[in-house]
Formats: sequence, structure tokens, C-alpha cells
Amino acid sequence: MSAVRGARFEDGRSRRSCRFAEAPEGTVRPQGVPDDAIRRVLRVPPEFAGTRLDVFVKLQLRNTSRTRARAIIQNSAYSPEGLHLRHNSRVQAEQHVILWRPPIEEESEDAPLAILYEDEWLLVVDKPPFVAVHPTARYYHSTLIKRLEVQRPDEFLSLIHRLDRETSGLLLVAKSRAAERAFKRLLEDRSVQAMVVAGNATYLQMRKSERAALEKRARVAVPVEKTYLALTWGTPPEGLVEQPLEVDTDNPLRVKMRLAPQGKGLEAKTEVSVIETRGRYALVACQLHTGRQHQIRVHLSSLGCPVVGDKLYGPNERMLARAADGELTVADLELLELPRHALHAYRYRLPHPFTQQDFEVVSPLAADLKSFFDAALDPSQIPLFATSNLRTH
Repeated sequence: MSAVRGARFEDGRSRRSCRFAEAPEGTVRPQGVPDDAIRRVLRVPPEFAGTRLDVFVKLQLRNTSRTRARAIIQNSAYSPEGLHLRHNSRVQAEQHVILWRPPIEEESEDAPLAILYEDEWLLVVDKPPFVAVHPTARYYHSTLIKRLEVQRPDEFLSLIHRLDRETSGLLLVAKSRAAERAFKRLLEDRSVQAMVVAGNATYLQMRKSERAALEKRARVAVPVEKTYLALTWGTPPEGLVEQPLEVDTDNPLRVKMRLAPQGKGLEAKTEVSVIETRGRYALVACQLHTGRQHQIRVHLSSLGCPVVGDKLYGPNERMLARAADGELTVADLELLELPRHALHAYRYRLPHPFTQQDFEVVSPLAADLKSFFDAALDPSQIPLFATSNLRTH
């Protein structure tokens, strides 16, 4: 076994580093799978090559134990050719794992999504809060990609990156397979470059040939500017937060990240700038130099200034589970102050891989966050929200 395989979970690699993908051309429906089954596709990133399938699936699906992952594989995991996969098989880089799941009943939102920019390769959507971007065990028809498919039937649409369900703002969607590959590579190379430059334990334990491949990608990486806006409790210090992240293995929800020891984990860098302070709240701009799961939320929390409304990195991490079950208490609601975490994808600036021109798009701060911050000028005007707002978490 290679060094990178032996260290693959000591580095705290995120279960969400998988890129959810479209099924490859020629994917077949396995015999016995019903016509209304939901198809979900997991693409294996290169750094997960050699991982057992049950471990890989466990890392990709929220709140899933290894035992549950094995059951999912046994009942629903296939190759694009329709061959059933074994839980103890080893995944390969760029392999597609097809999960065929039973249909789910849910309410669907029909309101059209706002489009901020479009060309022949790219679509930029202004994502509302409380919208999942891709199908999950809980959300399928009401996801952003499904709503887009209703708005734009017969078009190729594929997510280039993800946003958490509560996060609002910019979301990039590819309009062709070539665009999907080009834009994803652009974003992935930025994180590869950060890992190579830092020379952390994960990188150093790789084979020489693996390091050489990543070094080549790092050399051709181009600048990508991603700026988010956040409302925080308290005013964080300005500057570069350079703290690696890892999965919090002590958290029973299996979705939480934490700071990792220097030189280990996933390299993570966030540039923090305070735009304005109002009372005990601050409007903060966060420029991402890497794109890790929950990066901004973890880094701001580590500074003692968590994002307002954050149920995982705010006052009490158990709020996330209580919100999912519709069991938040009155005390929880008073502490959270907002029905969602106050994070907004505000600005992207990157070289367009097809036009070779710098491309920039901005999404104004979401209305609910603007209203909350405006009310912070007069604390008596900050509204309390109802428990019902969180039952759809």
C-alpha cells in the first residue's frame, strides 16, 4: 500500500471533497432497478484512489456509518455498465460510482431561479438560502439543479462547485462537459497548489510520481478569487487565517470539520477583512485561497467570532441535530438569532478558460442578511424567528 493510502484519513480529508457528477455517457440502468429510482453519481477524486468503496461512500454521505454505507452499496451501488459493486473493492481515480435509490416524496419549489450571468459555456445562478444544490437522501426534486432542469429542459447542466443548503449567493453551473471539466480543474488546481506550497504531511507521504503530477498542476494553477460575506458575532481580527482542517472524528454527526495540527490535514487559507461593525455584529469579507468544507465557518469560529445563526460552529454543535429533527428550543432560537447561518457567496473573479478573459460576477448580499444587519443599528428591531422556519433544515 502506498504512503498516501496509509495516511489517507490521518490528514482529515473531507468526505465532501468528492465532486458530484453527471453519469458518464452510456450509463445503463441495472436489471431490477425500477424506472422511478433516483440516480446519484459519485466521482472519485485522485486523492481517494485505493480507498475501500465502503469507506469512500461513508465519507461522501452525511450522517452515514460504515455499516450503513455497506448496506447502501449492497442495495444500490453499481458501475456505469450496470455491474454491482462490492463494499470491499478499491476505488480508482475518476471512477464513477452510481447509486440507484428509491424515490422520495417531497414538496417542490416552482419559483424561477435568478440568473446573474450566462454565456455558451457557463451559467451563474443567484442561489437562495435553504435550497440544496444537489439531490440528497432528504431533498431531490426541490434541489437547485432539479429546478434548473425544469427551467431549462433539454440543456446540459452540471454543478461546478457546491454551496451548503443554508448558504446563499453565487453558484457556477457548466453548460457542457468540456466546460464542466475546464472550470472544475481551474478551481481544484488552486487547492492542489496550496498543498504543494505548504508541503504538508499528506503531500510528503505520496509517491514521487504522485508528487510530480501535483507539482505540475500547481505550476499551471491560475489565480481564482472567491469572496464571501459573513455576519459574525463579534469583530474578528483582520488578516490571513492559515490553519489546516480535518474531519472532526469526535463529532457523532460526522459532518463537522476542525482545525488540524500544522503540517497535517487539508491546507486551508482564508483572508479576513472587516467591512463594518454594528453593535456586537460585524460584516466580514472572506477571500478563499483554498476551498475546503466549512472553511470560512471553522476559521471564523476559531477566531472567537462564529457566523451568526451557525448551528454547528456557533453556540452549540448539538443544535444542528435538533434543527434537523425540528426540536430546537426557545433558548436555541434566542441564541441563533437567524434561521440560517449568515454566509453569502458574494464575488467570483477568475480567468475564463474559453475566452481567456478575466471574468467577474457579483451577487448582492441576500435580503434576509441585509435586513438583519440593518436592524443591528437598533437591536430592538432584530426580529425573532419562528421554530417552523427551521423544520426544513
